[in-house]
This record gives sequence, structure tokens and C-alpha cells, in this order.
Amino acid sequence: MPREHGVDYSLEEGMNVSVEGTNIILDILKRNDVRATLFCTANFAINAPKTMKRILNEGHEVASHGVDHFEPKETDFAKSKEILEKITNTKIMGYRQPRMFPVKDCEIRRVGYAYNSSLNPAFIPGRYMNLNTPRTYFEKDGVVQIPASVTPTVRFPLFWLSLHNLPENIYHRMVRRTLKKDNYFTTYFHPWEFYELNNHPEFKMPFIIKRNSGQKMAQRLDHLIKMLKDRNHTFITYAEFVNSIR
Repeated sequence: MPREHGVDYSLEEGMNVSVEGTNIILDILKRNDVRATLFCTANFAINAPKTMKRILNEGHEVASHGVDHFEPKETDFAKSKEILEKITNTKIMGYRQPRMFPVKDCEIRRVGYAYNSSLNPAFIPGRYMNLNTPRTYFEKDGVVQIPASVTPTVRFPLFWLSLHNLPENIYHRMVRRTLKKDNYFTTYFHPWEFYELNNHPEFKMPFIIKRNSGQKMAQRLDHLIKMLKDRNHTFITYAEFVNSIR
């Protein structure tokens, strides 16, 4: 994201932030005995071997997030899958396009992915404005499409930015309403959200992104998980979800 705002930001600097943030996320998941799916770029997998090993050892699923998060290419579908499978020695079943850019479903299927989670069917101007697509999971061209959860009717997004900026009780209420309607809920976060962004004005990050980052975001994720566990909701990976509906 700093590069989007004209900041000269190296891959090494990005890896340092991503590794720290990922380990904070893994700590939260471990404390709460929760497994998740981590969408990793090939760049991250190559440059963060210890973190990748921890992800696998703690029972999480690794899925593909392309090769380079800043400049996704069509060839990334196959290239990232090949690299990740070699590094993890596991079959990579899922793909999420960096920055939720559009993808070619036929290429996703051709490469061999079972599911694609690159759609945010929310009421947001820009590339997220996908009001003509289903709000919940569906199958297209032999690939299960798993959009990020949005609220019923108005399609308010329940992704990372909402948890940063909304009062927690309001966000939790919308999550529970969505769960009641859809019988499942999926959201996503980035490692850098758990980094103390307010201590780095040189990143030139917008206020709505820096807000409640770092330790505050770690607390918010922990509170969200505990709220759901207190209501006896079960956490599973994307691959397990796909297997359960097929």
C-alpha cells in the first residue's frame, strides 16, 4: 500500500512488516484454538520460510494470493500455485486475487484450483461494486466462488476495513445478522494491519487504514473470535468449507 501512495518501498521492508503481522495473527489463532486459511503470495512464501513452516505446523491452510501483490499478472495463477506447492509440499486448492482485481474463471479452473475467493460483492464504488453477482457462495465453471461476506439487503462489507473503523458492538451485530441469514460468515485481514502503522508516517497510509491498527487491531480480532466461539460457532478453512458443500 505505501507504493500505491508513491512511497519507495522495498520487498525486504514489506517482508519485515508482513512477517511480524502474520506472527501476531498466528498467535491470536493459536490462543483461541482456531485454524484459518492464509492466502500467501509466492514472494512471501519464498522470503518467509520460518513463518510458512509455522503456518503449516499449526494446522492452517495455505492458499494462493498470486506472486507479487502490487502488480498481479495473469500468469500468476499457475506460477504461484507451482511455487507454493513446492514450498509447502501440499496441494493448493484456492486462489484470491491481490487487491480483489477481476480474474478469468476459466484460467482458475484450468490451473486446477477448487475455489476462488476474489469477489467482494459489496455496495462500494469502484471494483468492489459487484451488485449483479450472488452475495453468497456459488459454483461457476466448475470452481466454487466464495465471496467475502456482506450484510443481507444493503450489502454492507464486513471485511477488514469495517472492523478497523466501526464500533465493535455494531460490527459484531452485523456479523451475527449475516450468520443467521447465510449460515456461514467469511472475512479477511492483512498482516500489515497488525503492525503499528501510526508509528510510521513515512508510509503515508490514510487515516481510515491506520485507525485501530497494531495492538488495537489484534485486540479486535481476538474479541471477534471470542464472540463467535462464545456462541458455539465453528471455525474451518476454505478447503474444508468447499469439501462440506460438494
